[in-house]
Amino acid sequence: MVNKTNILPAFKPALGFTLLYLGLVVLIPLSTLLFKTLAPDSLLSWQGYINIISNERVQAAFKVSFLAALLAAAIALVLGFVIAWTLVRYTIPAKRFFDAIIDLPFALPTAVAGIVLASLYAPNGLLGKPLTELGFKVAFTPAGIVIALIFIGLPFVVRTIEPVLQELDTSMEEAASSMGASRWQIFQRIIFPNVFPAALTGFAMAFARGVGEYGSVIFIAGNMPYISEIVPLLIITKLEQYDYAGATALALTMLLVSFLLLLAINLVQMLLRRRTSETLAPIVAVTP
Repeated sequence: MVNKTNILPAFKPALGFTLLYLGLVVLIPLSTLLFKTLAPDSLLSWQGYINIISNERVQAAFKVSFLAALLAAAIALVLGFVIAWTLVRYTIPAKRFFDAIIDLPFALPTAVAGIVLASLYAPNGLLGKPLTELGFKVAFTPAGIVIALIFIGLPFVVRTIEPVLQELDTSMEEAASSMGASRWQIFQRIIFPNVFPAALTGFAMAFARGVGEYGSVIFIAGNMPYISEIVPLLIITKLEQYDYAGATALALTMLLVSFLLLLAINLVQMLLRRRTSETLAPIVAVTP
């Protein structure tokens, strides 16, 4: 059996470089925020931290940010699976063009995306006007935030599901079909267990991006306190007011909550991968 760690040379220097990079770029800045906040000489005391976080306006902003990010990631998960399935399983004209369109949010500045979305969904916009006439107001409401977060989160879901669908062995589906399985049973027993861990990864990435998103949201959100105000905007506002203690408290809370949610998602993903491998082992063994 080949030792995978010895396929590439210089494993120890590569591991050292990886740890150094993660420490300098990720761990040290985040730990500095934590220790600076909890330091005895910090401007932010524990009681002050509680007072900031328990403020009704702050709690409303956290509720808007996290619920909008969760809803947008869930919708992006469904839409992303359909798009990835279409790109992989069907031959469509101008496929390269659609691939470029999917990746557009990666290259497009978020402020530009926010301005475009706000113009489209404004009450007098191309899409907003007919929706307003039907009684659905999108711009300057939480619905506008969700749409903006779907726009920036969708590529993460598509690009994590698409490689799994490309590598999925269709012979298992053919074997299940020859044994009398329906399309729903094939999807439920074969396709879904293989795709779901990757889909969960895309969901987590879309959620993480959505929680901290600022540029594409502020133009379409309306930024009304208690209604459509997000936490990143509150942090910027406090920084502009030189309230560094308040901005630090909000940033630290968002960091901790996001980390706990992502940790829970990763644990679920690990359990699903293990369970999927155990479930598919008998199927792979009998597949010709």
